[in-house]
Amino acid sequence: MSTDVSGIPEAAETIRYRHADDVWSAAVDLLDQTLLPETLSRLICETPGQLHDAIRRLVVRGAPAIGIAAAYGVTLTRVDSRADAAAVRSRYLETIDYLATSRPTAVNLFWALDRMKAVVQSVEDAELEMLPNRLADEAIRIHEDDRAMCRSIGINGAPLLQGCQNVLTHCNAGGLATSTLGTALAPIYHLHENGTTLHVYADETRPLLQGARLTAWELSQAGIPVTVCTDSMAGGLMKAGNVDAVIVGADRIAANGDAANKIGTYPLAILAHYHHIPFYVAAPTNTFDMALASGDLIPIEQRDPAEVTQPGGPSGRTTVPASAKVTNPAFDVTPAELITAIITERGVIQTPNQANVAEVLNA
Repeated sequence: MSTDVSGIPEAAETIRYRHADDVWSAAVDLLDQTLLPETLSRLICETPGQLHDAIRRLVVRGAPAIGIAAAYGVTLTRVDSRADAAAVRSRYLETIDYLATSRPTAVNLFWALDRMKAVVQSVEDAELEMLPNRLADEAIRIHEDDRAMCRSIGINGAPLLQGCQNVLTHCNAGGLATSTLGTALAPIYHLHENGTTLHVYADETRPLLQGARLTAWELSQAGIPVTVCTDSMAGGLMKAGNVDAVIVGADRIAANGDAANKIGTYPLAILAHYHHIPFYVAAPTNTFDMALASGDLIPIEQRDPAEVTQPGGPSGRTTVPASAKVTNPAFDVTPAELITAIITERGVIQTPNQANVAEVLNA
């Protein structure tokens, strides 16, 4: 079975798009990440509603990947060919607004949908019959752009990890979360491809175990040694001198460099700071929300308490008494002062702050 450099089998490609000559036969083909690592199964989405549900249920997850999936989701809109131009535009814009409600924190989702909205608004009435194909072309460009960004993040981040032996990561910011190499894992894949293989500690990442289920799986596929640890073990590993660097992804980064990532990232940054271990965030520039002055303004998704009370899913054992309350925020925010550097496709932002972020993003 063929693989890309990340080691993910072709059969497990995160997102595929089916766009034949007949635009109405379009479909989005997603790897169902809720079933990994036990089962490789794909979900075909043929309507925006199905795509919305897939994003909400984490069939597809990871900030870049949900942006790509949502862009393709716009192309699944069905429009009455007899409708006038205003009605056609309105139908597409309704789909865009609807898909934007699937998840609130990852800004890549809104960035991708804004690109699709610009296409809807730019096509002249006389060329409106071309709109479905123009939208498909734009979604494919978004997908291709992400591949290039992941590759560049890997190249830019590799020197920061060059002298490391053991790196710790949290959640999944690899090929499963993007189009190909990932963000946080991209420098690790780049080094591996060029003859330097690091050992990775993958935080289990409760409550949905994306580190244990997804990161450990894809690193194993690539032949990169990986050890799964529970989230609470990270401090002990650092104290013992077993962690040389921490690298994570991000779902939204404010103008001052504060970064929202999977819940549990903030305490990792505090631990790394205490133990004088570099803490890196890797993300494409479309993850930055320059309209937000600080991370205090980033909306944090609150998810179903059942993810905590029944960690094995509906058929799993209940681990929390019914009388207890449960909180389940999906993300937390790491202040910029705890981040050693942010790795982007345009370059590395050392000592992130508003000025340093703006310098790289405006370069």
